[in-house]
Amino acid sequence: MSVTRLLSLLALLCLVSPVEAEPLTYPLHSNGPDPEAYVVELLHQALARSGGDYQLQPSPRPMTQSRAEQSLEQNDGRVQLMWTMTTKAREETLLPVRIPIYRGLIGWRVALVRQEDSHWLKRVQTLDDLKPLRIGQRADWPDTRILRSNGLQVITSQSYDSLFRMLDAGRFDLFPREVVVAWSEQAQAASEGLQLAVDDHIVIHYPTAFYFFTSRAQANLANAIERGLEAMLADGSFERLFQQHHGATLERARLDQRQVIELENSDLPARTPFQREALWFRLGAPQ
Repeated sequence: MSVTRLLSLLALLCLVSPVEAEPLTYPLHSNGPDPEAYVVELLHQALARSGGDYQLQPSPRPMTQSRAEQSLEQNDGRVQLMWTMTTKAREETLLPVRIPIYRGLIGWRVALVRQEDSHWLKRVQTLDDLKPLRIGQRADWPDTRILRSNGLQVITSQSYDSLFRMLDAGRFDLFPREVVVAWSEQAQAASEGLQLAVDDHIVIHYPTAFYFFTSRAQANLANAIERGLEAMLADGSFERLFQQHHGATLERARLDQRQVIELENSDLPARTPFQREALWFRLGAPQ
């Protein structure tokens, strides 16, 4: 090959654009500080180990769970994945990656209350003791059905942000929050002038899992996420990231010193992998 031809070939190769990473859009939870930074970082690391080339990005505006679910079911391209609590219906219409993102702690709930009501729940010992109280939830969260099916009173809103203002205004009595986010949410509410506190006395528990979901038409993406998460479980990076984000919060929560109020979850899919004990938080077990 002549030098001239070789130089021409090299010049042509330099003009060829590199293969761009595949964009993956996930639903933005809300405006302001990201309450799910841990999940985004977990997904980044899993995709980096998956063998694919992806570029994560949030949706341009906040998107409700129901709208994101509809987008994935229709495979309309607005979002390519979401993370949410599993239900029987969701596992029928979407493709779950059955590795619980929060080790099942999404079903361990401590209560946000008004500061002046911070001792109310001290007298709660049983589910029946909770039934006279009004509980706040967003309308499209599966928790709403779980709480109501256990005989509890639920006041709903279409807006996540408005629930904190509604609690502060006395529209309901308590707002059960995932133990891994309750204190950060309370701090954010305080910065907005709301007088809320995290109850010290009870924890509401129901078996459930928070998964990554994709469209059923995107099995390759679901498989890539699963490969990455399994690699993180194998090399210990999943646990390290979890402890980095949530270890101090779990110590602060003192779940083993709280009154546990057990609820049933009739919407729990049969294929929830409880047999893999390493995936789950167990009360009283070394963490």
